[in-house]
Amino acid sequence: MTKRLESKHKIDRRLGVNLWGRPKSPLNNRDYRPGQHGQRRTKPSDYGIQLLAKQRLRGYYGNVGERQFRRYYQEAMRKKGDNGENIVQLLERRLDAVVYRMKFVPTVFAARQIVSHGHILVNGKKVNISSYRVKEGDVISLREKAKKIPCVLMAAELTEREVPDYMEVDHKEMKGTFTRIPALGDVPYPVQMEPNLVIEYYSR
Repeated sequence: MTKRLESKHKIDRRLGVNLWGRPKSPLNNRDYRPGQHGQRRTKPSDYGIQLLAKQRLRGYYGNVGERQFRRYYQEAMRKKGDNGENIVQLLERRLDAVVYRMKFVPTVFAARQIVSHGHILVNGKKVNISSYRVKEGDVISLREKAKKIPCVLMAAELTEREVPDYMEVDHKEMKGTFTRIPALGDVPYPVQMEPNLVIEYYSR
């Protein structure tokens, strides 16, 4: 599991976007990169644009490890269809991403933590692997003791994002169903993601 020792919102300023659409992002007040030369504007190269696209997509899902992210790319290339859409579908099927999308927790980092601590059930069985791949029809629920965790109680009330239509959620029971694998256009990213550039980055 990737450990983020620095402030999670520093990634917003480094990438130049409010990656998760959070109202408390420091980018809302300082829309430039951190550091002494952060306010300098330079035109990125094609490689730089591809790298930034990769960092945004990888960072959005809680900074998935580089080795694991490359494996997603390799699997996306083996699947039929659009490679960019394939990699997004693989990421959206991660258990921590599904828990985050269902608004059981406020952040993707909290989703990873609550999964690794054994608070999540998939079809009634405990799963503590964040990268576990959810299938269509799988039922995701919280264990009883987890329903009283403060961040869990707060998450369902957040108005900054909605549960996407490829899952059904009952926040009273803290249970949801992953109804279908989403297309790229179904995924509610708060910023523009360009998975085709991610494919180009790894295809160099």
